[in-house]
Amino acid sequence: MTDNHPGDSYDSPEGVKRALREYLLLGTRWSPYSIFFKVILKYRKVALQGGYDDEQWARSSWEIIQGLERCGAKFHIKGLDRIRGLAGPAVFVGNHMSTLETVALPGLICPIRTVTYVVKEKLSKGRVWGPIMRSRDPIVVSRVDPRADLEAVLAGGADRLARGISIIIFPQGTRTKIFDRAKFNSLAVKLASKAGVPLVPVAVRTDWWGNSPLLRGFGPVRRDLPINIEFGEAIRVEGRGKTEHAQVLDFIESRLREWGAPVAES
Repeated sequence: MTDNHPGDSYDSPEGVKRALREYLLLGTRWSPYSIFFKVILKYRKVALQGGYDDEQWARSSWEIIQGLERCGAKFHIKGLDRIRGLAGPAVFVGNHMSTLETVALPGLICPIRTVTYVVKEKLSKGRVWGPIMRSRDPIVVSRVDPRADLEAVLAGGADRLARGISIIIFPQGTRTKIFDRAKFNSLAVKLASKAGVPLVPVAVRTDWWGNSPLLRGFGPVRRDLPINIEFGEAIRVEGRGKTEHAQVLDFIESRLREWGAPVAES
C-alpha cells in the first residue's frame, strides 16, 4: 500500500480550485455534503461487490478530503510519523467533534496500518453507510447495555489487535463541539491494557463540519474554520491506566485550547 504523505504533517495546498457545485449550490452546506454522498455511494457499490479493502478505504477517504478542500476546507494534520513509528497495532483514542473525523482518519491511518472502528449498531446496519462499515470488520456496540458494550469492545478489540488490526475509539460516544474531560470514559485505556498495546491520542478540531439536531451529522458548514488533526506520542499503559488516561486527556485538551476550540472548564 502506498503512503501518499510520507512526512510528519499535511497541510491543504493553497490555491485549490473551487468545485463547480460550490457555485451551483450557492456556497451552502449541500456543496461539500453532496461530494461526500457522491463518494460514499461510489464506494458502497464496491463494498457490496466485496472489493472494499484497506486500500479502497484510504482512497475513498482521500477523495472526500480533497473534495472538501475544493469547498474551501483547510486541513492541518500533524503526527503522521507517530503512526509510522508504531511497532505493532495500537488503540487510537480521540475526541469526537463531527462526522468529518470518521471519514478522514482512515485516509491517514490505513496507508500505514490496518485499522477499524468501534461503531454503534445502527451505523453498521444503515442502508447507505452500512455496507462500507460492515466490510471493515468493526466492533459493534448497541449503546443500550453499557456492560454488554464493554464486553464487546474488550473481547472484539483484543481479537482484532491480536490479528494486527488497530482500533479507533471515540470514548465520548457521540459528536460534541465542546470537549468535556468528565464525559471521556476510560474504555480505550482498558482495551489497550488488556491487549498489551499502546494508546495513541488523537486530537481533532473538525467543527468546520457542523452538527444539527434535525439533520444529525450534517449541520452548518463553517468555511472560515480550520480543520486540525494531530496524533500524539504512543503511550504504554501500566497498571490500572489512570495516569495514562489523564495523559490522553491532557494531550487532547492542550491541542484544542491551542486551536481555539471550546473546552469545558473542570
